[in-house]
Amino acid sequence: MGLAQVDLDRFQTLIEINALINSDFSDLRAVLKRIVESAMRLTEGEASSLLLVNPENNKLYFEIALGSKGPQVQQFSLEMGEGIAGWVAQHNRSLMVNDTDEDPRHMRDIGRKVGYPASSILAVPMRVKDRCIGVIEILNKRDGLMFDEDDLQWLEIFANQAAIAIQNARTFQQVRNEVDLLQDQVNTDQGYHTMVWASPAMGEELQLVERVAPTESTVLILGESGVGKELIAEQIHLKSNRAKHPFIRVNCAALPAALLESELFGHVKGAFTDAVSDRRGRFELADRGTIFLDEIGDLPLALQAKMLRVIQEKTFERVGASESITVDVRIIAATNRDIEALVEEGEFRSDLYYRLNVLPLSIPPLRQRPEDITELAEFFLKRFARETNKHVTGFSDEAMEALLSYNWPGNVRELENAVERSVVISRHERVMPEDLLLHGNEGPDAERYQGKSLKDSINLFKRQFIRRALDRHGWNHTETARELQIQRSYLSKLVKDLHIKQHKGDSSQ
Repeated sequence: MGLAQVDLDRFQTLIEINALINSDFSDLRAVLKRIVESAMRLTEGEASSLLLVNPENNKLYFEIALGSKGPQVQQFSLEMGEGIAGWVAQHNRSLMVNDTDEDPRHMRDIGRKVGYPASSILAVPMRVKDRCIGVIEILNKRDGLMFDEDDLQWLEIFANQAAIAIQNARTFQQVRNEVDLLQDQVNTDQGYHTMVWASPAMGEELQLVERVAPTESTVLILGESGVGKELIAEQIHLKSNRAKHPFIRVNCAALPAALLESELFGHVKGAFTDAVSDRRGRFELADRGTIFLDEIGDLPLALQAKMLRVIQEKTFERVGASESITVDVRIIAATNRDIEALVEEGEFRSDLYYRLNVLPLSIPPLRQRPEDITELAEFFLKRFARETNKHVTGFSDEAMEALLSYNWPGNVRELENAVERSVVISRHERVMPEDLLLHGNEGPDAERYQGKSLKDSINLFKRQFIRRALDRHGWNHTETARELQIQRSYLSKLVKDLHIKQHKGDSSQ
């Protein structure tokens, strides 16, 4: 096929597919489906299939089947040499059959079972280093026409692209697994979040962490979304005897139920359609270390029995395998849901709950620990100022008051986002209230004490009242104490206890 005869539409589609392959290796099925759709359209076929060879049993499996009967076709597999696709795979050669009734290699059983007979077929091998790894089939050219050599040559080009996509995706998956393992095995502070706190409430929880960490017992961390449950889990691991071994994180709510079992326990090649290779699950990666199961309250009932067995016996099977795997793993679970209510409603197994709830920790929401708001806000501001290369040195009094007055339904995660946003949009050396864009804090008279306890409200008032007095006297403690009619030593104690910090640039004596 000379360059002058190249079909421009087909050539443009080939360029688009090549760009797709080289830009996204993470979703193999999406890439392959796009290739087969294009191949079917440009060869004017009515249906198409992509089959992959499983080297362990030398069978061909329908990875993708497009057309009116595609879902039914994907239930079948072929032996090597069986049917047109099996012949192509076995001989590593393309085949064009325009009258299947006259070709003894054609296997009619699948067509009869799904109700879609094939009168003409194009089939080409997908090759990696001259080895056939699969086959692309196009069935029945539209309008009763016959496939020609042009169709066959273009399909061979598409098959080469599909083979590249498979190779790239498999390499990407292998590298990603290795990176995940290395990341989870990091045993330095750089591999974990920095723990920032100042409140007595969080101090009490961290004291419990010190006592819980050296044990091997399962820990259940309770608290609203964004309060820092993962950070507490990290501290338990880092202070435990397993600190030199992996800390593996799994968000049970982030994956569909169908994928979560494979993510937790791994799978063997061929266990399901996308299982193109063996994969270790998170429990295997966590061997000798700790696994953190976040949002455990969202664990599907179907998996809860298997999870219970892992906790009790430390054994499980990969998806699609019968061989049991034993691991030495400490389990830390967390949830923002009312797990006792889930048990009462039958959505969470009571026996699993009791096994998880050996050492419960309850993390208070950010609105109940205002001392942490100041510390965290300053910490996030320094980080984002450095990352954005902006000269933002602190918060104005009004901005800090807005932070302390806000209810923080999203807790620390929301605070972090608010500070990042304020640093990005701020045009001043200090963050101003309007930079924070906090809902409900638009005006200076926002309901700053709403939702707070009497003690927290009093402390909030004291903090702002004393700060303003200090500002008036240039942070001279003697003069400020005289105005407030208290002892200088008591003022110093209040400044320390209430975490009142002098802004950079203020004078003091």
